[in-house]
Amino acid sequence: MFISATLRALHSCAPALPHLKDIPISRSTAATTATKALSLLTALLLAGSLAGCEAAAQAAGKVAGAGREAPSSGASTPGSPTGPSLTPAEVATALAQLDAIPVKGRAPKTGYTREEFGPAWADVDRNGCDTRNDILARDLEGETFKPGTQDCVVTTGTLADKYTGTTIRFVRGNTTSSAVQIDHLVALSDAWQKGAQQLTAGQRRQLANDPLNLMAADGPTNSAKGEKDAATWLPPNKGFRCEYVARQTAVKAKYQLWVTQAERDAIAGILTACG
Repeated sequence: MFISATLRALHSCAPALPHLKDIPISRSTAATTATKALSLLTALLLAGSLAGCEAAAQAAGKVAGAGREAPSSGASTPGSPTGPSLTPAEVATALAQLDAIPVKGRAPKTGYTREEFGPAWADVDRNGCDTRNDILARDLEGETFKPGTQDCVVTTGTLADKYTGTTIRFVRGNTTSSAVQIDHLVALSDAWQKGAQQLTAGQRRQLANDPLNLMAADGPTNSAKGEKDAATWLPPNKGFRCEYVARQTAVKAKYQLWVTQAERDAIAGILTACG
C-alpha cells in the first residue's frame, strides 16, 4: 500500500540528480531488499532541499522492483563497481546545475582546519550512529555489526569500489580498517577554498556529513585523491566518472559553492560525453 501510494504521488515528478540511490542508509543485516528500497525512498524525500520531488522520482523504479529483486536466500550481492550510465535527463540536470554554479578563482586556504566542519563523523541525523558507520552500512554488502551496538558499528562487509572497479573486503581493525575509507566527493579543503568559508558552522557541519557528498572507497585511491577537484583528479574507473562529477556538481549547487574555470571545463567535458 505504501509503495503504491508513493509511486502515484511521484508520478508527475521529473527526472532528477544522478544516482541519488546512494544516499539511503540501511541499518540491519536482516532487512530485505524491499525494506532497503523503502529506506532509500525515505532518504531521497528528505533530500528535498536538493532536488525536491525529482530525487524521489528517481527512486520510484527502485522501490517498485524491490520485491522482485529480493533474493530468496537472504544473501546480498555487491552491486556493479561501475554503476549504471547516466540517462540523458540526468545529464541535462547536471549540466543545468553546472551552468548555474559561479566560476571564480580558488580562494586562499588560510584558516582551514578539519575542525571548521565540526567534529569528525558526527551523528547529524540523530539515529544513534556516527556518520562513518552510517556510510559503511549503506555502501557495504553483507555487512555485520559489533554486538551490543544496536547495528551501528560495522565490523565486516564487502565493498564494490566505484573508484577502482574492484571488490574490497572490509574488516574492522587497527591495521585493516584503512582499506576502506569514507571519501568526501567534494573535499572539505576544496569546499573551504570555494565558498564554504562563508557558510555558517552548522552548514559546514552538514556538508561534512551529507550522504550525498560521502562514499566508501578504496583507501589508497582515496588518499591519492586528497583535496583535488575534477580538474586535477578523476576516478581510475572511467565507468564511474559521469556519476562522480554529477554528484560533485550537486553538492556544490546545494551548498552554493563555486568552481574554477578549469574545474568547470573538466566537469562539462565529462558530462557531455555521458548518457
